[in-house]
Amino acid sequence: MIYKFTFSCEEGDPDFRRVFEADADATFLDLHNAILKSVGYPDDQMTSFFLCNDEWEKGQEVTLVEMDSNFEYDNMVMNETRLSDLIEEKGQRLIYVFDPMFERYFFGSLKEILPGSMNGVECVESRGKAPKQLKSEDPLANLGTKGKGDDDFMFDDEFKDEYDLNDIDMEGFQDLSFDDGTMF
Repeated sequence: MIYKFTFSCEEGDPDFRRVFEADADATFLDLHNAILKSVGYPDDQMTSFFLCNDEWEKGQEVTLVEMDSNFEYDNMVMNETRLSDLIEEKGQRLIYVFDPMFERYFFGSLKEILPGSMNGVECVESRGKAPKQLKSEDPLANLGTKGKGDDDFMFDDEFKDEYDLNDIDMEGFQDLSFDDGTMF
């Protein structure tokens, strides 16, 4: 059997879509590699697939590498798990986590089950531009950085307007030591 999957994403290009045809005996690793190739992402993230119900709630996870198992589900690894082991009917939903740090996904669905066989997985339709693999707006990215030409840490304007940095009383702070165990 040949599975025909469609993947889309809720962010970025609204026309983004990838369609894959996969032999039912291909592995989740084969599908993972085809997805990465179709969007031009490097293979350097701890990606996962999740089977989902009709409300996109996560179920069984298939990981790139073996990890501690959730007691509710068996630990399944991409290179050991064939698509046909978990996917059996048209309409099956799955999520492909491409950015694990910010939990960003491609949403996939099994659109058709065709007779026949093929080797591996092939991208048969590619539309739109994929979002960047890793989110760049890290909320902690500028924490503790220096401003341009400043010797002090960078504070937002609201903090500067409300407090005078010269009025911060440093007395008593120099006595704090974590080496002698007095703090804890």
